Amino acid sequence: MSDLNTELNHAMLPHEMFSIPVPFTDYKIPVTDTVVVTWIIMAVIILFAYIFTKKLSMVPQGKQNFAEVVVELVNNLVKDAVGHHWRLFAPYLGTVLLFLIVSNIVSIFNIIPNGEQLHKLTHMEIFEHFPNFALRPPTKDINVTACLAIMSILLVVIGGIRVKRLSGWLKHFLHPIPVMLPFNILDYVIKPLSLCLRLFGNILAAFIIMELIYMAFPPVVPAAFSIYFDLFDGLLQAYIFVFLTSLYVGEVVE
Repeated sequence: MSDLNTELNHAMLPHEMFSIPVPFTDYKIPVTDTVVVTWIIMAVIILFAYIFTKKLSMVPQGKQNFAEVVVELVNNLVKDAVGHHWRLFAPYLGTVLLFLIVSNIVSIFNIIPNGEQLHKLTHMEIFEHFPNFALRPPTKDINVTACLAIMSILLVVIGGIRVKRLSGWLKHFLHPIPVMLPFNILDYVIKPLSLCLRLFGNILAAFIIMELIYMAFPPVVPAAFSIYFDLFDGLLQAYIFVFLTSLYVGEVVE
């Protein structure tokens, strides 16, 4: 049982991969596996965005059809939630949606052996520095979900000021009656907190369940459960996060 707890804790916690020295100081910025996986996801999204938007034509064909379907789905989602000003927010919300989809389901593509396995195979010293690396969802790290939630509430604030001007945005704190002022202010704390904890809790719970299944059952069984806990739940949580953010924006700008 202690070995199981050790392995589970090892998989759940972020691990430092390397550090970046700060010039003229002794301080080094630690870079964890969460950051490395996030960089990989960002690079993959940028690469696919370049591939699918290269050489666009007035009459869509092949990969352009797929790209337009994705854009249309995002636009419809944002349009239904935000309303008339959806065009201002669709690019950002679409980017967040794509990032969350890949981040939440990245464990499915975990075909990269960890550093310890590679070291056993190759006996190369370089892999001694990466004993803990694997493709794990960065959204199981509360720091990532907290950053995304803060960005969402900043979008609400900036969007409200952009559409209604500063005076109009400040007036919405008195809606529907002035006595609601403290509760409307509190909303700007509760909303990002709920976004952060909902995404973090669901992804971490699914990750823990899948790790336990991997440890306890042969390979065929985890593959079946992965369809729900890695794929379906990951897609669902990405949709919920972006949909709620869109609703929060719509409440302010409409």
